[in-house]
Amino acid sequence: MSDIIHLLPDSIANQIAAGEVIQRPASVVKELIENAIDAGASSIQLIVKNAGKTLVQIIDNGCGMSGTDARMSFEKHATSKISKTEDLFNIRTMGFRGEALASVAAIAQVELKTKLHDEDTGTLIEIEGSKITRQEPCQTTSGTSIAVKNLFYNVPARRNFLKSDNVELKNIIEEFTRTALANPQIAFKLFHNDYELYHLKSGNLKQRIVQLFGDDYAKKIVPVEEKSYSLNVYGFIGKPNFAKKSRGEQYIFVNNRFIKSSYLHHAIMQAYEEMLSKDHFPLYVIFLEIDPARIDINVHPQKYEVKFEDEKLLYTFVNLGVKHALGAYSVSPSLDFNQEQHLDSIGAFTNNNFTGSSILSQTPEQHREAKKFAPPSNFKSYDSTPQNWQQLHKTSQGNISQPNATPPNFSPTENASEITFRSSQTADKSVVQPHQLHRHYIVSQIKSGIILIDQQAAHERILYERYLRLLKNNRSTSQKQLFPQAIQFSPADAALLREILVEINNLGFEVQEFGENSFVVHAFPADVFNGNEQQVLEELLEQYKNQMQVTKFTKREKLAQALAISSSIKVGKLLSIEEMKNIIDELFACENPYHAPNGRNAIITFSLDELAKKFEGKKNG
Repeated sequence: MSDIIHLLPDSIANQIAAGEVIQRPASVVKELIENAIDAGASSIQLIVKNAGKTLVQIIDNGCGMSGTDARMSFEKHATSKISKTEDLFNIRTMGFRGEALASVAAIAQVELKTKLHDEDTGTLIEIEGSKITRQEPCQTTSGTSIAVKNLFYNVPARRNFLKSDNVELKNIIEEFTRTALANPQIAFKLFHNDYELYHLKSGNLKQRIVQLFGDDYAKKIVPVEEKSYSLNVYGFIGKPNFAKKSRGEQYIFVNNRFIKSSYLHHAIMQAYEEMLSKDHFPLYVIFLEIDPARIDINVHPQKYEVKFEDEKLLYTFVNLGVKHALGAYSVSPSLDFNQEQHLDSIGAFTNNNFTGSSILSQTPEQHREAKKFAPPSNFKSYDSTPQNWQQLHKTSQGNISQPNATPPNFSPTENASEITFRSSQTADKSVVQPHQLHRHYIVSQIKSGIILIDQQAAHERILYERYLRLLKNNRSTSQKQLFPQAIQFSPADAALLREILVEINNLGFEVQEFGENSFVVHAFPADVFNGNEQQVLEELLEQYKNQMQVTKFTKREKLAQALAISSSIKVGKLLSIEEMKNIIDELFACENPYHAPNGRNAIITFSLDELAKKFEGKKNG
């Protein structure tokens, strides 16, 4: 029998390696930006088309490469970062494996232009599927420009598994944000389809946070600084009263490298104990400086995982640093925010040091809102009076404000006559009224037993089907604003809002684009406005981001679900008898009253037989 084991061709080996290193356009962005940083660039431009599927281009003013180095950079395991085994234990550069460019060139069409600062001409290299098709001298600016075109053009199965442009762009922006936070001394620009999303000037960490997330974040954060002989922790954390109901603004860096660590996340969240409800997450941008010999970053090709020599010590140190920051600036739910004038002198980080000063005082409106911290304020706030509830749902004579609505005595069981409740207009003293349990569930009696309704899940179902009808019919009831308000969003949120602006306006909003990352609000849906235009839209966008990863829903369904979750009544809301009746009436008029839009149960029934069995003791003999 002849020999059957042989070496794979480099092109195939690189495609296999690309499966680990390059998973989506955001992976290309990460690797190329890290190379630009390692090259000493002070200015980096990221140009993206069609969410990176057509083009990902990085232009930097770093040191550039010679013609020989340019060609060698595409070889497997070719790197300038390490040369001996000991270097693995003293890594301070972003890249070191020498896999990225070889992997990218295996699954894309690549054009590289690079020039050393003291040379007159540069080098042009074109590669397609690991094969160099062109190399020649060229005129170009000092530094490097690398364009990655038609990602996965020769691996169609991988290309077909890419998500929608919105999802892929979100991942690109997330990688861009992580890198920009870790390098505030570098100027960054991001263009998508010829539109400038970010223009970040060089500065300190606090300035970079404000540039990325919005001007109002200057008032939402406090600094962290904890030092020892072997470990340095610094950064910024968000005030508890500005925590959000969705993740996404939590960043941990080790030696300027972004990492994912549930262990350290728990250390930070534990420091907020009793300041946040379990479904709220604060912003934090935490940097750890530690001896490279005491960590191992060579765990995974993407380098998000890091092994620490002493995790328990690190946990304690991070936890104490956050606690000290919250205590030093009196950030707690019971304090008097009007006495927060000492925050005026808070500085900002440049590299590892405090420099400068800024005013972090809050407005009177923010003070009043902060005092409502426990429990955190809901996105939608309902008055518990029956009059407001009826106005909200526009019920009339016991019927639901939906065309061809099912009568209010509709039952979730097969026997429609089992429900014993009635609408308020026909109720009498003999009717058993629904009850609220732990401000979470609605309990109602039926002939065969009881039904238990999750008030939030039920209301999400009601609103979800209502908003779907509005999107289908392109008509809704709006509440005009007396004074239209201009709202500034972060570049990422502004880009997302542009994508769904038509659908949002079909829901009853009247929002128009107004300059760079700004929008003017003229009207809101009558049943969701709570007096704070920016809060409403920010919460809607946060919920929509959470739905973007779900592929089984259409764009309309995702938006309807996002708005339903945002504007539904929440657990902890005290309901009147009339409000509970209206929820029951409208829920059983829905096409699917049994489940919330995300699939969790909205109704559970218990028969009398089931209840009786719960009370049965052990039988004698």
